[in-house]
Amino acid sequence: MKAVVVHGANDLRIDDRPEPVAGPGEVVLDVEWGGICGSDLSYWRHGASGTAALTSPLVLGHEVAGRIAQLGAGVEHLEVGQPVTVHPAELVGDGTMPERLRGRTNLYPQIRYFGSAAFDPHTDGGFSERKLAKAFQVRALPDGVDTLRGALAEPLAVAMHAVGRAGSLEGRDVLVNGAGPIGSLVAAAAKYAGARSVTATDISDASLRIAKAMGADEVLNVSRNPLPADMELVFEATGIPAVLGGVLRATARGGTIVQVGNLPGTAAAAALGDLVTREITWTGSYRFVDEITDALHAMANGLDVSPIITHTFGIDEAEQAMQTAADPAAGSSKVMLHLSRPN
Repeated sequence: MKAVVVHGANDLRIDDRPEPVAGPGEVVLDVEWGGICGSDLSYWRHGASGTAALTSPLVLGHEVAGRIAQLGAGVEHLEVGQPVTVHPAELVGDGTMPERLRGRTNLYPQIRYFGSAAFDPHTDGGFSERKLAKAFQVRALPDGVDTLRGALAEPLAVAMHAVGRAGSLEGRDVLVNGAGPIGSLVAAAAKYAGARSVTATDISDASLRIAKAMGADEVLNVSRNPLPADMELVFEATGIPAVLGGVLRATARGGTIVQVGNLPGTAAAAALGDLVTREITWTGSYRFVDEITDALHAMANGLDVSPIITHTFGIDEAEQAMQTAADPAAGSSKVMLHLSRPN
């Protein structure tokens, strides 16, 4: 089968890989669609994502959906041909967590994640014509949600987890700083959760148009305008340390920032004085627990993720797809790979 494999920085190849076979408790998927994420771009550009560095070739991709091709022994409640997506996380070990973290499996210390080099051997992702998964990772797509949109359940889950970290949004006015794919999904998730208004900010008019289509009530280009002031609840979705001072200043006294944009793991300068003097609550948000199930329910109930899909490419065009996803001038938001094998 064909697979999209990164061998090192700027070394992306379409390799032939052995076809997987489902063992007990496993399924094999015919993968149809995959969404390119920032971590995929980082492995391709730098040979690493955060502290996880390549030591061997890695199949990319953790946002995928397709149809079940094989069922292993003991797998129940799933059927061959059924459209599904996959929760890409698998806990390593017995899953025991301290009582204070009960249920917060996204904070478990050792997690294998599709398309990640955090472990050696690496955990191959789903940018391949077929993918092996544990049956407990599989989520059936509800009626009305096709595999193209189903592949976006994973990033929507990230957004819904971030929204959940803020408590009830009913009647609240929300600022989303950064209108890339995750920021635009946060805007949609915030409206779905009952926010009274959502303002999205970015330096890209193309990104702001997508955020508007995803449900933002107002959009603001902060290359030409200041951030709005006195915002009770802010979702910071850029992960750029240099913007944090301005975001803290825009947050109301006693307000809350949810940090969903992934900040660098190295030292970075940022003006943080307002965190103290304005008594701001700054909350981190990392991946998700099982909000991927909530994301599928939301899509079935009318939350439309299709506006963030700006480009589609075939598996043999994977490098062009990565270049498009990485190029701000391309006007891309979510770039999708069509991974199905020819009939």
